[in-house]
Amino acid sequence: MNDDHRNDDLDNTVSEHDDLDDITEYIGKDESSHSLALARQTMPRRMYILPVNNRPFFPAQVQPVVVNQKPWHETLKRVSETDHHVLGLCYLDQADPDNPVPDSKDLEVMGCAARIHHAQSESGKLQFIAQGLQRFRIVQWLRRRPPFLVEVEYPEEPEEPKEELKAYTLAIISAIKELLRSNPLYGEEVKQYLSRFGPEDSSPLADFGASMTSAKGHELQDVLDTVPLLRRMEKVLLLMRKEQEVARLQAEINEEVNDKVQKHQREFFLREQLKVIQRELGIAKDDRTADAERFQERMAELSPPEHVQVRFQDELQKLQVLEQGSPEYGVTRNYLDWLTQVPWGKTSEDHFDLSEARRILDRDHDSLHDVKDRIVEFLAEGSFKGEVSGSILLLVGPPGVGKTSIGRSVADALGREFYRFSVGGMRDEAEIKGHRRTYIGAMPGKFVQALKDCSVSNPVIMLDEIDKIGTSYQGDPASALLETLDPEQNREFLDHYLDVRLDLSKILFICTANQLDTIPRPLLDRMDTIRLSGYIAEEKLQIAKHHLIPRLLKRAGLKKKQLSITDAAVKQIIEGYAREAGVRNLEKQLHKIIRKGIVKLLESPDQQVRVGVGDLAGYLGQPVFRKERSMKGVGVVTGLAWTAMGGASLSIEASRIHSSQRGFKLTGQLGDVMKESAEIAYSYISSNLKRFKADTAFFDKSFVHLHVPEGATPKDGPSAGVTMATALLSIARKQAPQQTVAMTGELTLTGQVLPVGGIREKVIAARRQKITTIILPDANRGDYEELPDYLKEGLVVHFAKQYSDVYQVCFSDPPGSRNNSVH
Repeated sequence: MNDDHRNDDLDNTVSEHDDLDDITEYIGKDESSHSLALARQTMPRRMYILPVNNRPFFPAQVQPVVVNQKPWHETLKRVSETDHHVLGLCYLDQADPDNPVPDSKDLEVMGCAARIHHAQSESGKLQFIAQGLQRFRIVQWLRRRPPFLVEVEYPEEPEEPKEELKAYTLAIISAIKELLRSNPLYGEEVKQYLSRFGPEDSSPLADFGASMTSAKGHELQDVLDTVPLLRRMEKVLLLMRKEQEVARLQAEINEEVNDKVQKHQREFFLREQLKVIQRELGIAKDDRTADAERFQERMAELSPPEHVQVRFQDELQKLQVLEQGSPEYGVTRNYLDWLTQVPWGKTSEDHFDLSEARRILDRDHDSLHDVKDRIVEFLAEGSFKGEVSGSILLLVGPPGVGKTSIGRSVADALGREFYRFSVGGMRDEAEIKGHRRTYIGAMPGKFVQALKDCSVSNPVIMLDEIDKIGTSYQGDPASALLETLDPEQNREFLDHYLDVRLDLSKILFICTANQLDTIPRPLLDRMDTIRLSGYIAEEKLQIAKHHLIPRLLKRAGLKKKQLSITDAAVKQIIEGYAREAGVRNLEKQLHKIIRKGIVKLLESPDQQVRVGVGDLAGYLGQPVFRKERSMKGVGVVTGLAWTAMGGASLSIEASRIHSSQRGFKLTGQLGDVMKESAEIAYSYISSNLKRFKADTAFFDKSFVHLHVPEGATPKDGPSAGVTMATALLSIARKQAPQQTVAMTGELTLTGQVLPVGGIREKVIAARRQKITTIILPDANRGDYEELPDYLKEGLVVHFAKQYSDVYQVCFSDPPGSRNNSVH
């Protein structure tokens, strides 16, 4: 019985619902044996299929196939029960090959018929040797669930010109030889191929060549789908050329890596040999001996105290007996490295030329005359006793007033090294006192690092932003600074890493802060405070002309003749764009003008850029600050306040809302202290209306609203009492106070005017707002008298002991007529 007859019988009996045993019984039972057979033997028209997802299988291949046992066990069992043992392998373009969908686009129609050999099961996997026989194309699905059964056809290759086939065959053979040279692992596959086919078998040769490449699955499937031999060989040659290029690059990379490895190995062996030769000849020493001698040379140049010398000798002896590969050796070596880099006994000579010190301060800073005088006095004291030691200066002022640069100028005037670090946000006390040596990555504290960098034991060390120091579970750095900044304790400062006493008393410490409130009181007591207030417009103009503009031009590489800014323009920038106490924002605005001026110079190199008042809008936009109109009317009073950014003017408004009931309302984001001041002012004025010639029943039937404008800005402080009281008295008398007056002072329930702080900043704020008459507490008379004359010039100041003094200035006598006024 031939195959066609058997297949016809299968057509009549196989259906979708037949039992598997019945189907297996009718699988084509050809005469093929179980040994390796040639691909052109008679093939069955119906067969079971198995999806493979890594890459397609080719007719010329012989290689193992591994699949999961659970879904495909029945399929292989049925195939093994047939005589021909032929299984169809189809490429499935998805990650999971165990759940294919018949007729889906992921499961290819063209596959490879393969004979199964040596099937076996192990650890949930089925493994067998697949011998590729022939291409097939699925014609019809006979069973759509595992085990899948299909009807197939075997496409015939058309005739091709022999000369072209020969040329392509030789090209593929040459490519295979090239791949064999680059990757000898292909040799076993070539032997298997030659045992079944000859070099003249062009079709198996093309399929074998494709199977040797590492092309992607869809590229190999394209070769499997191509039946015409010449077109198929063209595609195979293209894939093999790509494979050759990849192999060539891989060989170059391997060669380069091998060369580097061999070079490093050669250098390593030569170095080791050189060390042995030098050691034998006494020319060189080992690393341990070299380290010990280097540390001894360093220490010989220093003058350490006796206890440091003893510790050094102990650690050095330990280093000499430790093995270089041990962790303890590295710890000891690092310790000795730090210990011998501390400048024990090395100091720089101080310069006590007061005229030179003043020249340096004047060179680096305009105005700040009182601050300069205070620093010169400090240097004079050091000159008199022959040293500047045991001193801690604290420079307090708004941002941008020159605190850090003054510290650097002090170091220049003394001729000392300068070291600065910021303690703002510092949360770990180990930053101050160092880590213990037992920790991995342990380091000394900042002060030991400063001494190492400066190479002298008497530098000027600046601690920036000391008011912003933090605390955490890792300790309190502010408490650690108590020992450091105490002249009586820092003579024997103990760093946890060095674990020896260190003398910090020769260091001049300069700290900076924006405010004193957040500095711990014990720490503040150890420091000598110098206040730096903000600058008035005239001072800012001089700073811009002498320092800011020249520095910005130099930084940009410009000459003065290329770009200039008029004095009037600088004044307008100060008034309209940079009213803060410092000059940092002023420098930013000037820098912005210079950047835009450079753009114009690049567009027209021959022109000169001159910036006047009329040009500012084009460079900086519209002014941020408009010319303020003083708020006038009943219930409106101008107060003076101190902030961390400097002094500021503050208008306070009071208004009677209705007369149906008594009430008092506060708005403006006021803090607890200002709320208490408002309540005291309300109580005092309510109880003294008759004395101040107002309606005694006014507040009994009035709902009063007190507001501090700029409600988005939080406000607090004890200096607004008299201002609030004056606003309330104004609405009670229905009389506006004098409009050119600004005031500050705290009020008590008995009418006493108490002193406040920040007098200098408040006076500067009044001058900035063109206010010429000021009311201050009488207890602050001394603070005002200490102000430089240029700040007091043109001002009329009234000093008040009782609120009645404020009342007489604002409501009775014209400004300047009181006996307790100062012109």
